[in-house]
Amino acid sequence: MGTDTYSPKLILKLIKALQLQAGTGMWTIWQSLFNRRMLICIFTGFSSGMPLYLLITLIPAWLRSEGVGLEEIGLFALIGLPYTWKFIWAPALDRYSLSFLGFNLGIRRSWMLLTQLTLFICIFILGSMNPKLHLWSIAYLCTFIAFLSATQDISIDAYRRQILPDHELGLGNSIHVNAYRISGLIPGSLALILSDFLPWSTVFFITGAFMLISVGFSLIISEPKVTEKQPENLRRAITEPFQDFFNRHPLRTAVLILAFMLFYKLGDSMATALATPFYIDLGFTNTEIGLVAKHAALWPMIFGGIAGGIIMIKIGINRALWLFGFIQIISILGFAVLARIGEGLWLLGLVISFEYLGVGLGTSAFVAFIARTANPAFAATQLALFTALTALPRTLFNSTAGIIVDIVGWEYFFYLCTLLAIPGMLLLVIVAPWHRNQSHHNDQ
Repeated sequence: MGTDTYSPKLILKLIKALQLQAGTGMWTIWQSLFNRRMLICIFTGFSSGMPLYLLITLIPAWLRSEGVGLEEIGLFALIGLPYTWKFIWAPALDRYSLSFLGFNLGIRRSWMLLTQLTLFICIFILGSMNPKLHLWSIAYLCTFIAFLSATQDISIDAYRRQILPDHELGLGNSIHVNAYRISGLIPGSLALILSDFLPWSTVFFITGAFMLISVGFSLIISEPKVTEKQPENLRRAITEPFQDFFNRHPLRTAVLILAFMLFYKLGDSMATALATPFYIDLGFTNTEIGLVAKHAALWPMIFGGIAGGIIMIKIGINRALWLFGFIQIISILGFAVLARIGEGLWLLGLVISFEYLGVGLGTSAFVAFIARTANPAFAATQLALFTALTALPRTLFNSTAGIIVDIVGWEYFFYLCTLLAIPGMLLLVIVAPWHRNQSHHNDQ
């Protein structure tokens, strides 16, 4: 037995077994990267991002170029309220499906198709209006576009939750988020360039036509197969998502999960809330900010999101939340270093790149956690509620950022942001233990 234990044949067998195991792991990654579900996540991200970026980038530029005052343009921020209140009508999207010309496309695809077609029509109509004569009509129509966009988000989030297996939630949601961000180049870059050469009516038609790509995709993809029973009526569609969540988790754990959703991104979000005014206060010019800061933020954030999704295939969502959370905390301290030194384009680019790499990594794990927490049967309502909950810190805490900076200064403000990131990390002990990575039904 002693001579056989370390025989060349046995060693070769062990090497082959290790190679096979490594090969299987790589094959799993390649299967997750290049499959139909990831292609659908690109489509869902593009479809979700386009209407939002039209409202927050193209509309203000259009209004200002047509002579509308800054005060009126500032009030247009209120058109985004439907994104905050979308959980109110989300139960209807868990209960009712629509039919088109006698064809029942399913509960998710029918809502996606309806909102996408209507968005195209509304964007086309928008371009035919005169901001000087129809400002209130434009405001109402933009609010309706926000409502349609939020409704599309509800159906798309639910669809994505239902087609992605648990081990692909990280990568799938990362691809969705990054496609969401890249879609902003259509209304935020292409449309603005075209406006220098074409009338605004043509610009809006071309921009709206990109929604037709989404319409075509909604027609060719298939409705997800869900084993869980759908709500029988609207009343149950409203109550059962809450009952389901608290039935799957003990009350204490459920409350801590909701608290985690509030606090995990709090420090990171607050640190970037006043990023541009911070760069200006340090003495950087608008050109330097535009050339260095914005690109140093966008591409590391996209890379971090994709890399985070791939890493989660290997280590799981729980461990990713721990690792990426620590990177988020450390990256916030980079802003404090920049505030103390106060100069150097190279330092500005380095600090911003590291911070937004952390943003991309942390967001990929956080979005995957939210998706895993939702039950596919009630995905529309639960995801709408969870995402609305995660938006609260941005609204409540970020609104106080300027007051805090005036009191303590930039450097100590970023130290405070670092401290605010710690409660979310502490909650990981309960809501996402390091050694546990089960499915959404028993992950706690």
